[in-house]
Amino acid sequence: MTRFQLFALTPNSPKPLSVPPDACVFADLYAGLAMGVYSVWRTFDHNKFLRLEAHLARTRRSMAALGWEFVLDETAVRQAIHTICTQSPFPEMRVRLDVLAEPARPLATESRVLLALMPFTPPPPEMYEAGVRLDFAPQLHRDRPEVKTADFAVKRQALVGDAYEHLLLDEAGHILEGTGSNFYGVRSGAVWTAGEGVLGGITRQIILSLLPPLGIPLRLEPVHRDHLPLLDEAAMSSSSRALIPVVEVAGQKIGDGRPGPISRRILAAYNAYVAGAVRTAVPD
Repeated sequence: MTRFQLFALTPNSPKPLSVPPDACVFADLYAGLAMGVYSVWRTFDHNKFLRLEAHLARTRRSMAALGWEFVLDETAVRQAIHTICTQSPFPEMRVRLDVLAEPARPLATESRVLLALMPFTPPPPEMYEAGVRLDFAPQLHRDRPEVKTADFAVKRQALVGDAYEHLLLDEAGHILEGTGSNFYGVRSGAVWTAGEGVLGGITRQIILSLLPPLGIPLRLEPVHRDHLPLLDEAAMSSSSRALIPVVEVAGQKIGDGRPGPISRRILAAYNAYVAGAVRTAVPD
């Protein structure tokens, strides 16, 4: 089975495009193309999605922030997503939407809108039970955090090491976010996370909305790297991974080195929310 499927959005139907035989990650599909804005999310039950409208809205905001006048036809995008995911042989998928700065002529299409699929397997249960280890990427930063651009995705592919994810810092040493995730610290029962200078993650929006019903205080302030020893817990989130506990950052153990009760409560609430919120891209 091929590892990727790639389509151009055309007026008639999604047009299949050729995929490089050596492609290993999404970024490999777009070599030689004008960079643009993008969003990535996962499927549930093969062709259902969590807050697809929020992903599309963020893409439109990114386009507007770059001053583009190109209009994204959301109805056509939704129909294309529904069609290709329903017909895909992959049981579950990661879906990527790209809106390019210029038509994708190297791929023999005039379209600026591309959709890509790859198989998705959720992180194993032991990752949530044992937590993950992260590191810093001090040389990497987002020039415009509010805009999700494809060139940043290419840069993060160059990071090396065995860390599960890398964290971005501001000039003062505050932890902003991960290269493809949001970061949270827990201290004295309250959740701390950067309130600005970060990409507005869709999963982050859901998690922050779940904290008040859980009675968990929120501090929209970043954790300083020097204050990691003061944390009781930490976690990271993304659309493909939900909320994963973090037990170590750059060699510093977080709390007792095991996932804590606050992270478990948030994850349970998130999973319950997902069970009732996933929808197909077009109405049934």
